[in-house]
Amino acid sequence: MKLSILIVVGLIVVGVSARAPSSFARDPSTAVAPAPTRTAAPATAVPGALPPKVGAKRPAAKPPGAAAARRNKEETGSLPETPSFSAQAVGWELVEDAKTGVRLGVPEKLVPRLGVSRSGTRWSSAQGQIQIETFRFSEAALPALFEEERKSSHRQIASSNLKPDGFFILGSQGLKNFVVRAAAQGGEVRGVTVLYDQATEGTMSSVAIAVANAFVGFPDPKVPPPAGLRRRVEYGSAFVVARDGALITAAGVVDQCDAITVPPFGHAELVTEDKSSGLALIRLYGARNLAPAPLADNTVAAGEVTLIGLADPLAEAGDMVTAVPARLSASALEPAPKLGFSGAAVADARGRLVGMVDLRPAAMAGAGVATAVAMVPVEIIRAFLQAQHIASAATDNAAINQSLLRVICVRK
Repeated sequence: MKLSILIVVGLIVVGVSARAPSSFARDPSTAVAPAPTRTAAPATAVPGALPPKVGAKRPAAKPPGAAAARRNKEETGSLPETPSFSAQAVGWELVEDAKTGVRLGVPEKLVPRLGVSRSGTRWSSAQGQIQIETFRFSEAALPALFEEERKSSHRQIASSNLKPDGFFILGSQGLKNFVVRAAAQGGEVRGVTVLYDQATEGTMSSVAIAVANAFVGFPDPKVPPPAGLRRRVEYGSAFVVARDGALITAAGVVDQCDAITVPPFGHAELVTEDKSSGLALIRLYGARNLAPAPLADNTVAAGEVTLIGLADPLAEAGDMVTAVPARLSASALEPAPKLGFSGAAVADARGRLVGMVDLRPAAMAGAGVATAVAMVPVEIIRAFLQAQHIASAATDNAAINQSLLRVICVRK
């Protein structure tokens, strides 16, 4: 009888020890839309926290053979879907990490301290219980890095998966849980590690998976950014409305800018904006004899038009003003122009401005739409200028392409 009891107890202990950490066993569901916040002061490294080992380069190595083949089935799988959580409560924000080039979601209310490491950026909580760190290695063998991360610091692996273009690892590390996700392109590997105390897993079990799922190692610069993401450096177009340096651009282009530059003139100042119409007035001080865009008497309801602006240099090399054909229907423009055309001029067949291009992300344009390309009619532009006591001095024979300039917004 005693022997039977001991056998049953032993089986229960073995079963419990084989289970994955509770933070990775929750049922997945749809994530809540992110809400923007601000980061706080820089942080220092937290003692006891174990982010990925950093260095200038990783030595190249051959993919593991027999060790990978012997990996238990319980240690492979797929990354769970993002569980639901309150984005506003954690300060969820999509950010671009300037040091590594990755895009990720950061719960900035939980990790308000921002710092740097030798290969990336670190966000951490006030006492270091939660830490998110990006990393980037210019030369690395993905399978070797995968095995190194799995075996690092006596980690207990709950789930992991290696693919040709990346990997993820979930598990525990002492009294902490962790998630690592990495992506590879060419000879470069970029990734993110989330490390948090098990005492915080009530919140962090959902958030850590959301960080891993939102991670994009190599964002495509030719694709419009997702809703909720404010790029650190954003390019747009503007057109001259007065010879002394008054310009009109899209309000979204200059939203929350720490600095606005208009090449080749230099610094520009935001004078006013009307987010309901999507218009913003900026001014170049010291500029003279600019060429205002000729405004049409009335807008057009539908038909063929020409979009005149400057494409984002990441989407198209060069700094030349370009003209692309489009079709206007019910104030919507098709097809969508390249990045950088927000704030560009919409011209009729006579080369007169009949509207402004307004590219708005899904969060502003409506659910289910990646990017809405609308036109702000010339009547609204004229009323906006009159409210600012600006009268255009352009003539009908003025070349509208000479009035287009590039706007660069820099955000911290």
